[in-house]
Amino acid sequence: MTTSLPDFASGYADVNGTRIYYEAAGSGAPVLLAHGLSLDTRMWDDQFSMLARDYRVIRYDARGHGKSVNATDNSYSHADDLLGLLNELEIEQAHMVGLSMGGRTILNFAIAHPDRLLSLVPVDSGVTGLTPDSEFRKRLEKIVTAANAAGVDEAIRLWCADPLFVPAMGSTACAPALTEIVGGYTGWNWTADATDLDRDVELLDSLASITAPTLVIVGELDLPDFQTAATAMESHIGGARKSVMSGVGHMSNMENPAGFNSLLSEFLAGVS
Repeated sequence: MTTSLPDFASGYADVNGTRIYYEAAGSGAPVLLAHGLSLDTRMWDDQFSMLARDYRVIRYDARGHGKSVNATDNSYSHADDLLGLLNELEIEQAHMVGLSMGGRTILNFAIAHPDRLLSLVPVDSGVTGLTPDSEFRKRLEKIVTAANAAGVDEAIRLWCADPLFVPAMGSTACAPALTEIVGGYTGWNWTADATDLDRDVELLDSLASITAPTLVIVGELDLPDFQTAATAMESHIGGARKSVMSGVGHMSNMENPAGFNSLLSEFLAGVS
């Protein structure tokens, strides 16, 4: 049980006009986990318990996801929300791990607040400013349209069937948990009349400003867009190392928890 972990705590942080749900456990250097679009804290179950043995691990539900309160602001920034959460928890610096949307969040955060990072681990993350290699963005636009025209349930059906999730949905170990998490998504980020300001930030030209130790993780079976982004991060961030996880796709940490945990633990120990 999560609540049986050492020094476990959970609660809400009042941040930028919304309330962000978080969980924390363990002691030591802080490690923050940021989830992907339509997901929530539960996607990190296999990492949360492992990290709590040696670190103060924090995971949270981004605005519009999980237990966090949906705000009605006209615009928002996940990176700004992350800054507010760290300030609320009085965390000066942290190792940051983020998957997909969460990876974009920590990249934006790293560029804006370099002094708050101990290290950076973008996982199956995109990079704005790159030319798309696949039809993924067009499919996502259709899913957003479906959410507003036909309802969130139809959008989630299309989302779960997207090639992005095919490797994960084909995994008997991963599919049930992923289906449950995504199935509970409110669709707020698709249907709310609010602008995600982070999407307007051109990351590619700013990657070179990142100086924190960086490990880029990408699944071998992930979409071409994310493969290209991983290569760009490795080449533009000084000292960054890319690790390709074989046999997994976009949800690499859920599809192969043991392999992912080994990579992450080794990297964090080296930084420490």
